[in-house]
Amino acid sequence: MKSMKVFLVFLGIVAILGLMIPSGAMAVKEIKIGVIYPLTGGAAAAGRELRAGAELAAKIANNAMPELPMTMARNAGIQSLGGAKIKLIFKDHQGNPTLGADLAKKLILDDKVDGILGCYYSSVTKTVSAVCEQYGVPMINGSSTSPALTTRGFKWFWRTTPHDKWFTKDLFELLKGLTEGKVRGVPAIPKKDLMNIASACEKTEWGSHVSGLIKDFAKEYGFRMRKSLLYAAKSADLSSEVRSLKAARPDVMLFASYTSDAILMVKTLKAQKAQPKIIWGQDAGFEKPEFRNTLGEGIVGILTRTVFLPKVVEIKKLAGQVNALYKAKTGNDLGGASARAFTGLQTWVHVLEKAGSTKPADIQRAANAIYIPGKELVVPWAGIKFSNTGDELGQNVLGSGLIGQYQKQKDGTVGLEIVYPFDVSSADMIYPFPKW
Repeated sequence: MKSMKVFLVFLGIVAILGLMIPSGAMAVKEIKIGVIYPLTGGAAAAGRELRAGAELAAKIANNAMPELPMTMARNAGIQSLGGAKIKLIFKDHQGNPTLGADLAKKLILDDKVDGILGCYYSSVTKTVSAVCEQYGVPMINGSSTSPALTTRGFKWFWRTTPHDKWFTKDLFELLKGLTEGKVRGVPAIPKKDLMNIASACEKTEWGSHVSGLIKDFAKEYGFRMRKSLLYAAKSADLSSEVRSLKAARPDVMLFASYTSDAILMVKTLKAQKAQPKIIWGQDAGFEKPEFRNTLGEGIVGILTRTVFLPKVVEIKKLAGQVNALYKAKTGNDLGGASARAFTGLQTWVHVLEKAGSTKPADIQRAANAIYIPGKELVVPWAGIKFSNTGDELGQNVLGSGLIGQYQKQKDGTVGLEIVYPFDVSSADMIYPFPKW
């Protein structure tokens, strides 16, 4: 009889403990996140950065690093899930949307992942997110910028990065600022000297959207679109495209190209001695270490939009600390791709902590309610908060962009200086673009 009472008391204690543990926490030892990036092919350089950024965020989340002033560095795992660790399962989509969708299905059905992170290429993110929507699996996107991705009404897709509409508007604000004398180190430029614009963008989901946005903003800001062309991604030769651009006699040349095409485009511009006053790239290939290492001083004066530049470490102490860890891991500074991959995985950590569960419905509720203050982030944003209403469901409404310019540094290397926003400029802007 006494043993029966002891047994009943034991059962009662177990029941009480069970009520105290958050739903989904008892059986969870690790959380599997499928990560789909271009690890081979024309954007492999970006893929390496993306992977390294996500891996660093996971390392910080899984191991206590109290010297970092960020919540995920204090817990050594997901605290609300009993200290469960993040396990990243990487897949290579090779820039192929169909392959990306197949990989997403395998991650969901075979690997039983709890969620997806990816995919850099907007075209691949489009197909992968459709698979996630079909299966009701949460997906967080940190680095795809086609505006259309958050206008589909999807319930299982969230994007942390600003998209191309914001970034392209920043460019035209910079051009407007040049005419108003707002750019550091440059006197006001008559608008007639910047009036004519030409663009060349890859014929991808991303590049096509950027091309359309450039046309729209040129009209809105009162500039003349002299030439707008789309070219095949991973081109072996861009001579005819550059001749077409030159024939338009533009003051400003704008590009949306992944790494191999960005390098080839600039080589061809130099070979044909194209001489616009401004050359601007929509991030992607224009910001990769390979772009800088391959072309050297030939890129001095080129502009690129981004969300992170090494100069940010002078503004944010946390960015400097994380950048040091990333540089020790890779030999390079954080860039736009790696910083956004880091932030995407960090967002996953916060969402899981808030959910206290790996059940999709709990993750969905947590993502829709999450708020991460800007002080927690390496990127210079106001924070992360996803829109739950309107035309852009799942879009972070607190992000922002930077425009950098390649300039010669004191140590003789070539690096990016911030030229926009104007109030955080780190150097005088070089204008006009130097002669080759």
